[in-house]
Parts: sequence; C-alpha cells; structure tokens
Amino acid sequence: MPLISIVIPVYNAEKTIASLCQALVSQLKDQYRVEIVLVNDYSRDGSAVVCRRLHEEYPETVTYLALSRNFGEHNAVMAGLNQTRGDYVVVMDDDFQNPPAEVPKLLSEIAKGYDVVYSQYDKKNDSWFRNLGSYLNGTLARVTLDKPASLYLSSFKVMNRFLVDHLVAHKSPNVYIDALILRSTRNIGTALVRHEPRHHGRSGYSLKKLVDLWGNVFVSYSLIPLRLVAIAGAVLTLTGVYSVSAMLIRGWLPMLSDPSDIESLNSILVFFRGVQLLATGIVGEYVGRIYLKLNQDPQFIVRESWTAGSDGNGG
Repeated sequence: MPLISIVIPVYNAEKTIASLCQALVSQLKDQYRVEIVLVNDYSRDGSAVVCRRLHEEYPETVTYLALSRNFGEHNAVMAGLNQTRGDYVVVMDDDFQNPPAEVPKLLSEIAKGYDVVYSQYDKKNDSWFRNLGSYLNGTLARVTLDKPASLYLSSFKVMNRFLVDHLVAHKSPNVYIDALILRSTRNIGTALVRHEPRHHGRSGYSLKKLVDLWGNVFVSYSLIPLRLVAIAGAVLTLTGVYSVSAMLIRGWLPMLSDPSDIESLNSILVFFRGVQLLATGIVGEYVGRIYLKLNQDPQFIVRESWTAGSDGNGG
C-alpha cells in the first residue's frame, strides 16, 4: 500500500484535532499506510497537550511539531512538508471543514498523473468575510501568479513526491504555498468535494492576516509594484519630453506666445521627476530580484518534535 502523508497546521484546535486524526486513521488504514504530521503554530489553547497525546496513542503514525511562535499557516505547512515521507502528501485544515471521507477522492484523482490536485466546492460554508477574502486572494493570484481563472486555490489539496521535494527546497521566509506550486508546475488537477461548516471556533484569518498574506503575494512573489513605478516614470518622462518640446517650439516661433516661467519650470520638473521614477523602477527591478533570492530569515523554528516511530522529544 502507498504511504500517504497528511499535513495539518494546528491553531487553537483542541476540540477538533483528536477526532479528526482518529477519523483519518480509521477511514484510510484499510487502503493506505498513513502518516499524519501535526504542526502546532503556537496555539493559545490546549492543542499542544492533545497533539502530544495523539503521538502517544499513534506512535507509528503521528508526528508532532511545535513551532516556537506563530509563523502563519503557510509556514506551518512548509514545516510539515519537510517532515513527510509519503508518496503523496495531503494538506488539510484542522476544523473538519475538509471531511476525512473526501481524502480518497483527491488521492484517486492524483493517481491519474497530476503533480497536485486541488479540492473544488459546489458550496463553501464560510462566512461572507472569509469568502470575500478568498475571492480577493484568487483575483490577486490571477494577476501576479498567472493562475488559471477557473482554479480555486483551496487549502485542501494533495501533491506528489516530485512536487513536495521541489517545494521544500525553497528557503525564503515569505512562504505562499500556492505561489510555489504555480511556479513549479502546471500539471494541476481538481476534484469536487464537500465543504462542511466549522465544528468549533472561528477562522484564524483576521483582516490583518489577510492583508499580510496579500502583501506577501504582491511583494514577495511578484515584481509588479516595481514595474508599476517604472511605467509611471516612463509616462511622466514622455509627458515631460512633450511638454519641454512644446515649450521650446513656442520659444522659437515668433507667432506663438512665449511660455511663462511657471510653464517652463513645470515642464522641466515633470521630465526630471519622470526620469527619476523610471530610474528607481529599473534599479528596483534588480534589487527586487536579488531580494527574492537572498532573504535568509527563517521559515519556521521547531521548538519540540515527536516523530512517528520514536518515543521521545526529537529536538
């Protein structure tokens, strides 16, 4: 049987994570060998205690990582991906909105040869705020990442070993899993699955976290802001050239009124401001590319780890 790794970022999920893991093990054990990697992203409730108990209950199945602070969902997923050994790796939420019974649908689809299969929903049982955030995130991804318009970037997905190995080679601290996937492959499949209401609590995505995510996508995975500056500089430069040319022509031809001092000054200022912005955009393009490659802040820091097949704290 193939080994299936399931990565679950855990945040304030003490009421759901135990029953979720138990359901995954009971529903998948007859078809697959299962490895579950729980990544506690500095939860404020009793999730740490529950996760350690799950490792003790399923020592050969559950790996538990506790991060030293809240790094965010995508960084937590990356920490989990670095621990996986499976032929296929499923990523899912901790709140039962992704039913365990739907995992085989994703696995069946990726067996057709895709690198990644995203779940798609007829109906999303999220709040209007979360649905609005998902829509804006998808729109931004189309602009910055060339995402296919029909593809919904769900957090519930499965990847093959080839793609996971390429993802974990990425060491930048500014992690957006879906951007890395779209950079790595276009061999993408989809599977229609159910999306359930949350069993407990509410989404961990606040307005601040959503804005931070969008900013990360816009700045860390795209040079569009710099290019917009360069375009604005080019437009201003052309406007300045036109204005200065018109000023000179008016000064040379006696039948036209001479330009005023203010008009002359404005024409020159527009030209040089445009040149400055254009130069800033060009230099920024180079700096931005260097930034994308060289930022060495940590993606995540694991404070504690309990690895499946071991009895104690691995670090």
